[in-house]
Amino acid sequence: MSSTTSTSQIQAWLESLRPKTLPLAVAAVITGSALASWTGHFKWPVALLALLTAAMLQILSNLANDYGDVTKGSDTDKRIGPMRGMQKGLITAKQMKNALKLTVLLSCLSGIALIIVAGNSPSDIIGFLLLGLLAIAAAITYTVGTRPYGYMGLGDISVLIFFGWLSVIGTYYLQANSFSPSTILPATACGLLSVAVLNINNLRDIETDHQNGKNTLAVRLGGKKARYYHATLLISAVICLISFTLLYSHSWVNWLFLLTFPLLFKHILQVLRDPTPEGMRPKLVQMVKVALLTNVLFSIGLVLN
Repeated sequence: MSSTTSTSQIQAWLESLRPKTLPLAVAAVITGSALASWTGHFKWPVALLALLTAAMLQILSNLANDYGDVTKGSDTDKRIGPMRGMQKGLITAKQMKNALKLTVLLSCLSGIALIIVAGNSPSDIIGFLLLGLLAIAAAITYTVGTRPYGYMGLGDISVLIFFGWLSVIGTYYLQANSFSPSTILPATACGLLSVAVLNINNLRDIETDHQNGKNTLAVRLGGKKARYYHATLLISAVICLISFTLLYSHSWVNWLFLLTFPLLFKHILQVLRDPTPEGMRPKLVQMVKVALLTNVLFSIGLVLN
């Protein structure tokens, strides 16, 4: 194999792994860990294993998405987004299946290690084992299978659940060994910001998704309504963070996340004013960065308080 071919293969795998999406998984764990620190329950080993597990599940979702969209014919040459390894023909279906099996194994090992370190009771261990299996199944069946839920417009609610409620509240619970109602608002905000990232992705691919029968929520709503939906997601996330701070804050540092407001407002205006799928490509990276920054600043405020 020539060095050029080897380099192309490595690049193809990196494109399918999509490392730029990992901040979404990391942000949820950071927020949950910050909440644990805020209540005096932070545990380094649990936080690090939660980060690893979340990253593995995100990679699993990315690989499954690549496999599912190519085998179903959704990833065509007309697609505006970047071409992935299978779409380029540099990764075979068999190779991708093997990668999926390996990633499932690594996700299970990481998740089991997390549960062993953090589990305090048999019910907690069983509960989180079931949630872990559910997360693996959700990551795969988003685009893989006879009835992938991503093709039915259910991806948004799945992201809210797994990147918001389960990730943030689950990370907190594994460190505090208890549930706190105060975690609901930050978890919802984190989930809504992640849904906004997915919505931008779907707005970018709205035309080709519609042509190939991938009925994402953006396709079902139509371009104009999907942009207003995007604004609603971001405004709702901000309201959740403000509500939490008003209810539980005793220090000005808890308002650090307000520094991202100009970026969020600018982003909303740009999305509302640009009706083209092509215009969403740079907005996707922008949305990932703003979502991560908002969560990080909110988390820093919690830790400093």
